[in-house]
Amino acid sequence: MLEDRDYFVLESPEGFLDPESVFGNRAPLHVEIGSGKGEFLSGYAPLHPDWNFLGFELAEKRIRNILKKLSPQKHPNVRLLRLKVDAGIAELLPPVSVRSVYIQHPDPWPKRRHHKRRLVQPDFLAALATVMEPEAQLHISTDHEEYAHWIGGLLSRQPEFISLQPELIQSAPSLQDHVSTWYEVEQRRQGFEPHYLLFQRI
Repeated sequence: MLEDRDYFVLESPEGFLDPESVFGNRAPLHVEIGSGKGEFLSGYAPLHPDWNFLGFELAEKRIRNILKKLSPQKHPNVRLLRLKVDAGIAELLPPVSVRSVYIQHPDPWPKRRHHKRRLVQPDFLAALATVMEPEAQLHISTDHEEYAHWIGGLLSRQPEFISLQPELIQSAPSLQDHVSTWYEVEQRRQGFEPHYLLFQRI
């Protein structure tokens, strides 16, 4: 509910965010970049009560939509940051502090002249590697085929990551207890099938 905003939405920290202070425990930290309408956090976090989840979302309207799906009783292990994520994530999260990262349907910026606006870039992946634990997993999904190959190509050239799938890009979800987002359901309805990538921090 919206009245729970103070419980869930964090103030941007000065320096590194301290997950132990935020959640009051030392449970593994899982990060979703671009939480959209909140289906993943609200559906996945209760399945893993011994994990902590931090969702990043820039748009205030989306933050409000996410809050409608959360309650302190059901989601005590979820927090939100209203923040644009880029390579600066290495200055926000402590080194080697994240167990898994989830990036679902990032904006593909399909026009070539806009590719520089895409989230997944070499500097972003290098920064992400610094905050991830050894063997931490990176789950990415997109229904944009060219972007899927762009992401797969960049990750394959990034020395800190290795693919965990027999094929770089799969049609089956990388999570056994997959939670479909509103966007994924809508794109499937329009005939666009998602592509899933799963990499591990070496």
